[in-house]
Amino acid sequence: MTDNRKPTKSAQALDTLYAADQPRQDFRFDAAVARVFPDMIRRSVPGYTTIIPMIQVITEQYVQPGSRCYDLGCSLGASTLAMRHGMPASGCTLTGVDNSDAMIERCEHFIALDDHPLPVELRCEDILDTPIENASVTTLNFTLQFVDPERRVELLARIAAATRPGGVLILSEKIRFESANEQDTQTRLHHEFKRANGYSDMEISQKRSALEQVLIPETLAQHRQRLEQAGFENIMVWYQCFNFVSMLAFKPA
Repeated sequence: MTDNRKPTKSAQALDTLYAADQPRQDFRFDAAVARVFPDMIRRSVPGYTTIIPMIQVITEQYVQPGSRCYDLGCSLGASTLAMRHGMPASGCTLTGVDNSDAMIERCEHFIALDDHPLPVELRCEDILDTPIENASVTTLNFTLQFVDPERRVELLARIAAATRPGGVLILSEKIRFESANEQDTQTRLHHEFKRANGYSDMEISQKRSALEQVLIPETLAQHRQRLEQAGFENIMVWYQCFNFVSMLAFKPA
């Protein structure tokens, strides 16, 4: 497995967005977040640096000849590039979608730096509006949690309907737990992870407040039920660290 991704120094800008006291406002994927996003997600999401290369491995296993692959909510393209390196150089197509202009602009930069012959189509639009067809591998990498809960099953059903038999959805999410004790324990451990990565208590608190009305986590049971309702089966967790998981959901063969 090769990895030819070449981040620039600008991509490694330190996340200090919440280092100073500031009025509360909802989190947005704007230019300021795009600038520090690689550092932000590495220091905020335990296991992210494991999930990304494994998306390449999973793509290699389940991409089908002549099919389409999608990275929905691609941000700066880390999972897009992982999928790209797991796909054949010809015969398939890869589309990355994000509704943030700032994210797509930087994603284009990283795609251009990547040494791989497979073209990547990037679309700046709401993933709820993205046409999906003839799919074998689709990735929602920490994306569904930002979609209106009332429209999540609609999106998953469209993905399932467009997925070839034997195809797969990779779904990574922050989850919540049915047990209050487990929720408290996993949240505390997640915050300790962030402290270990250099975030202050103020940064942790302000970021959490900014995300409260934007990132809506659900339980594993809710995810499983919705995926089955949408038309997937053999739903399994292949990775978990604290309150972050990545799942595989298969289209019946």
